[in-house]
Amino acid sequence: MTARDPFPSEARDDLLVEVAVALPLFGRYTYAVPAALREMVAVGRRVLVPFGRRRVTGYVLGFAADAPAAALKQIEGLLDPDPLFPAAMLPFFQWISDYYMHPLGEVLQAALPTGINVADQQLVSLTDEGREVLPEQARTPWERAVVERLSRGACRLPVLQRLGGDDFSRTALQQWEQKGWVTRQNTLGGGRIRPKTERFVRPLTEPASQERLSAPRRALLAVLAQRGAMAVSALKAHIPTAADLVRRMAADGQVAIEWRAVYRDPLGAPITPDNPPAPTPEQQRALEGMGAAIGKGYRTFLLVGVTGSGKTEVYLRLAAEALARHTTVLVLVPEIALITQTERAFRARFGRQVALLHSGLSDGERLDQWQRIRNGEVAIAIGARSAIFAPFEQIGLIIVDEEHDDAYKQEGALRYNARDLAVVRARQAEAVAVLGSATPSLQSAYNAQIGKFERINLFERVDQRRMPEIFVQDLTDLREERGSRRFLTAALTEGVRHCLEQKEQVLLFLNRRGFANALICAACGQAVQCDRCDISLTYHQQSNAYKCHYCGFSQAAVARCSRCGSNRINRLGIGTEKLAAWIQELFPTARVARMDRDTTRRKGALVKILKALRERRIDILVGTQMVAKGHDYPYITLVGIICADLSLSLPDFRAGERTFQLLAQVAGRAGRGQRPGRVVLQTYNPLHFSITAARDQDYDAFYRQEIQFRQALGYPPFTRMVQVRITGRDQKGVIAHARRLGETGSALQQADPAYGELVLLGPIEAALARIADHHRWQLLIKGPRVAALHRFVHQLLFGPDAPTPKSGIRVAVDVDPVFLM
Repeated sequence: MTARDPFPSEARDDLLVEVAVALPLFGRYTYAVPAALREMVAVGRRVLVPFGRRRVTGYVLGFAADAPAAALKQIEGLLDPDPLFPAAMLPFFQWISDYYMHPLGEVLQAALPTGINVADQQLVSLTDEGREVLPEQARTPWERAVVERLSRGACRLPVLQRLGGDDFSRTALQQWEQKGWVTRQNTLGGGRIRPKTERFVRPLTEPASQERLSAPRRALLAVLAQRGAMAVSALKAHIPTAADLVRRMAADGQVAIEWRAVYRDPLGAPITPDNPPAPTPEQQRALEGMGAAIGKGYRTFLLVGVTGSGKTEVYLRLAAEALARHTTVLVLVPEIALITQTERAFRARFGRQVALLHSGLSDGERLDQWQRIRNGEVAIAIGARSAIFAPFEQIGLIIVDEEHDDAYKQEGALRYNARDLAVVRARQAEAVAVLGSATPSLQSAYNAQIGKFERINLFERVDQRRMPEIFVQDLTDLREERGSRRFLTAALTEGVRHCLEQKEQVLLFLNRRGFANALICAACGQAVQCDRCDISLTYHQQSNAYKCHYCGFSQAAVARCSRCGSNRINRLGIGTEKLAAWIQELFPTARVARMDRDTTRRKGALVKILKALRERRIDILVGTQMVAKGHDYPYITLVGIICADLSLSLPDFRAGERTFQLLAQVAGRAGRGQRPGRVVLQTYNPLHFSITAARDQDYDAFYRQEIQFRQALGYPPFTRMVQVRITGRDQKGVIAHARRLGETGSALQQADPAYGELVLLGPIEAALARIADHHRWQLLIKGPRVAALHRFVHQLLFGPDAPTPKSGIRVAVDVDPVFLM
């Protein structure tokens, strides 16, 4: 495909490049390179290109060999001094685009640091005549809202559309423009994140000519002579008046002031180097098997180690082996909560060779960390799922810790799984991938069973510490109890009391936040639901509000029943907020903290809680699944699982797997130090195999049972799945398009025998039928062969007979979906 000018010119440069644009378009576009830019254009550089009537960010993919017949548009400029990613990563990005059926330009946009792209933005402004006429002409609410906003200055069109809501009319806006009341013009916007620069000062005066200078000036030059050119901010630590002084000295020709690019540093204070412990015999065998593979081609290992078996130490030693072979290391962890712990371990071993990449950084910090990696200044990158795109050229080792975790699945526009991409990138780079977990995903365990991965086991904890004892408590015996006694068994409360007496720490796990999750009108029995979603609201006591955990809708807790108007709302159920309040009442002298999405929303709050826990300023920590993931605190000796059944009832074939993994992981937080650990597991289903396997810490027993169910029902890992999700505000339009897709899919199956093995489930309304006022339907397609499945979905959505969605209807593709709600 080519970007053609409607007014062809006679001249055309011979150098042509292929470009992917940051738009939802699958094509590659050919542009001519002006003579002035020929020496600077390279694969991986961002360029500003004309596209239709706009200018947008493009990414250079390579040089075009053949010149199209028509005249081409030219690249207008380069947006970076150097390529943002190495050319060797292009096959990786192309694989992602093909497999996840997502435009290559948007894949690159998702992979690169946010906030750097630029594009033309349309600005709307009032004319002088419009300022006089429109306040009287605007009659509808949306017209008055738009005019009021424009009276305060020019505004982007999408902002006006949001102000106008569903009633906004582009036609009316065009009529205002034709009448001369508003004007529209394009302006280049975006690109808000740029490299940070700082003032540096260097001496110009020779030492022999410094005797006539004042004492402050001689002191400043002495510092510069000793330390070399310095940032003015750093120089102020030695000479407080440096900022004013250097300006005067620069005017007198004694120093030179220049702006230099500097990095924003998110790492904080240096960490004391560690003393590596001697590996256990199990760790040594694991290291011999995996370490010898580094530098000798692609291999993937599944490291199955019980909680507390020292997987992190294995990762550190493997990283050292990779660095010794002059290759780089990429370490993925599922959540930001774990990055601090992993970062500390790697910085203690490798110092400043470590970079961070995760969404907890500011956009500027993330850009700087990206540049450190791209410039070869670091050899190790640690981050959450998006770190899989780190711009290393010679990767030797990719580590995926807690590989089973669903957090590796990205749920945005590009729905990738970072664990799977780690294996793909390792294969393309001829590197070693290590997937580690105490409770591997069924997919990875199955891949090890059939020989696709190599399994290595760590059966024992470090220093031969015992696994925690797990006691199962049947909550059905407490159904007649009220208040806290219904959820806190005698065994658990006595265990907490004992730990407090022994100066030990307690972890209480409940995978539900808020104070009360069931709000029922006492007068008519109506549930208090979100106005925008088909889901019940949750009461949050701290903010005294009813909140939706899906769309963020909130209303004051004094609101009345929408059906009968009664203000008698019963607040039933339990969340972490209520549990923490009960625990504080039972143990008033204990220091109780809560760790869930509500308490960790602010930047730095999560790190603050974990630091307090590490320093033993917290006696009892109440939390959701955030507390279950890989944290290592040796003074936690008791874990209480308040209700183990919450995820078992979800309409998802992975419900049993998620329940087992969550319970086994959170139980593994107990007894990781010198003192033995205990777990009280409370459940209404003590005989469910997920519960009994978690009780026994027996992953293989769980796997044998679950894999039989998957095979009998034809679910992954025996098949692959693609979910097609149809959403929109117009319910009838959503249903109609979903049904058209279903009919088209059935016709494709009948027309092509190659699709006979595929199974179409739906179209059907999603389990959560409405979120944020968007109605949701879905179609699931599953089959044993990836090629046929993907070819079918391509034909269904992009083929010649594919139905075109009406305005406002969105169709999203999720390959290998993790969440089916």
